[in-house]
Amino acid sequence: MVALTAAVPALHAAGLIGIWNTDVAAGRSVLDEGAAAVMAGNPGLAGQPLPLEAALGRIHPDDRDWLFRQIRQVRRTGGSFSAEFRVLGEAGAVRWILNRGTISHIEDGRMQGLGAYIDTTVGHRSSNVPAALFAQGGEDPLLVAADRCIEAHTALKAGDHVDLRSLSELLLTSIGRTLARRLSS
Repeated sequence: MVALTAAVPALHAAGLIGIWNTDVAAGRSVLDEGAAAVMAGNPGLAGQPLPLEAALGRIHPDDRDWLFRQIRQVRRTGGSFSAEFRVLGEAGAVRWILNRGTISHIEDGRMQGLGAYIDTTVGHRSSNVPAALFAQGGEDPLLVAADRCIEAHTALKAGDHVDLRSLSELLLTSIGRTLARRLSS
């Protein structure tokens, strides 16, 4: 079994940029340092509750409207979320980002979201990656498993099950590695 301390470098090697946590009622998202640097353009914003427009400040202008509509929709209904879009980096460089997560009710009835940003730019530069991998709403069993694992991890965070949370983190790491192998092959 891989130690959790080894999981973080492995996740970054698999393309993980960072994670997000959303308080739906407050309309604010908290990003970790990696997500804040890439998505908001400022790693100093990590850990601060940000409105959607600030948390996703670097979204490509052509992707902004449809993406924000999808995010607002899942914030109303809850459930799994998956979208691939572009962000603008330094000097106008374009990166492709996969945002996967889930929004669910927590014990007090409020809705909270948890998810991750994964850099998929390499897949858009390689003709070896099957287009179906990037299709929104596809039924790829590994992507479905990733969604369910994120849901399970979110549910386990609400309880006092440290051992089970650790296992769900390990499973997420393994799924991320497998997806990264697809992108690099």
